Amino acid sequence: MSGARLDGVQLEIAANSLASALAAQEGGADRVELCENLGEGGCTPSYGTLAMARERLRIPLYVLIRPRAGDFRFDALERDTMLRDIELCVRLGCDGVVIGALTEAGDVDTDLCRDLVAAARPLGLTFHRAIDVARDPQAALDAAIALGCERVLTSGAHGNASDGAANIASLVQRAAGRIAVMAGAGVTPANVRDLVRRTGVRDVHASAKALRGSTMHLPRRLPGLEAQRWESGSDAVRALRQALES
Repeated sequence: MSGARLDGVQLEIAANSLASALAAQEGGADRVELCENLGEGGCTPSYGTLAMARERLRIPLYVLIRPRAGDFRFDALERDTMLRDIELCVRLGCDGVVIGALTEAGDVDTDLCRDLVAAARPLGLTFHRAIDVARDPQAALDAAIALGCERVLTSGAHGNASDGAANIASLVQRAAGRIAVMAGAGVTPANVRDLVRRTGVRDVHASAKALRGSTMHLPRRLPGLEAQRWESGSDAVRALRQALES
């Protein structure tokens, strides 16, 4: 079994820049989730990044709709910001958006999410890792299904998907084919096959990122102005693809 090919498993790459998105495509990803600020869980990318990614990607492009880092309880201004961002994604011809919002009590904010879903039509919908901090992840899964989402991204309410594998498997069982459960967080070529076998997921999500250095002359180093940046690499994506298909 350890050498068996895992046919049909979709590989999504969380790309935090245009360069990362193109690297994902070159490396064999099936889909890109475009975002920025991966270090704080990801936020919505800029218009320029969105527009150029749509022009250059041949694989499906999903866009993270999250106006800021932090929790997932959003106010009226943030709601309107997310609606504007979704309108832009529709206008640019993106394939889908990645949404999620919670109430103060930690349940899915179905009223807000319904507004986001309505604005996104006819695009595809993924419910993001807000499920992992929801009060009841299984109830949050049911809410995502009721909203019409096609998939939900989860680490099984743990810091990484391998540690949360048992919970992910439980969500797959509860979903019963009504929604795709996608495992993400800490997914690497070394653990992706075991993760798929342990959970039963048919979608995996990874950033395949590494720190990129700078060739710029820097006379001094200042906090918040570090020269290094995170970027996905085509070789790392290719290694994930090969791990699934070996």
